[in-house]
Amino acid sequence: MGDDCREKPPAPDLPAYVREPLEKQSPDRLEAIAAYASALAAWKRDERERELEQRRTEEAVDEDELDELERRGVSTDPADYEGVPSSGAYVTIKETKPGYRYYYWQWRDGEEWLNEYIAPVQPKGTEKR
Repeated sequence: MGDDCREKPPAPDLPAYVREPLEKQSPDRLEAIAAYASALAAWKRDERERELEQRRTEEAVDEDELDELERRGVSTDPADYEGVPSSGAYVTIKETKPGYRYYYWQWRDGEEWLNEYIAPVQPKGTEKR
């Protein structure tokens, strides 16, 4: 061995209960852990995407409702709403309390579901009798 010793790499911001056991592992085991962690991360991303698509299928309003919003002069373009991502967001209906239904943008941000108000489902003055 020469004088070109490499320094131990800086530890990422991990909790001690994860980081400390890793530091005790052999290089072969660490490579196996890294491969598993990478595959697990990819699987979790895929699962998140499947969950998003399933939720979108179950909750998103149909084209007729989007057309009705446009006829009312309400934009269905996410770019017209602050903070709503251009991809992954969809329009859904939420009932805030019995009889009060509203259109919202809904999307996933990491582990959270976020939403942004759009308009009431039944505008004032058009209540059904």
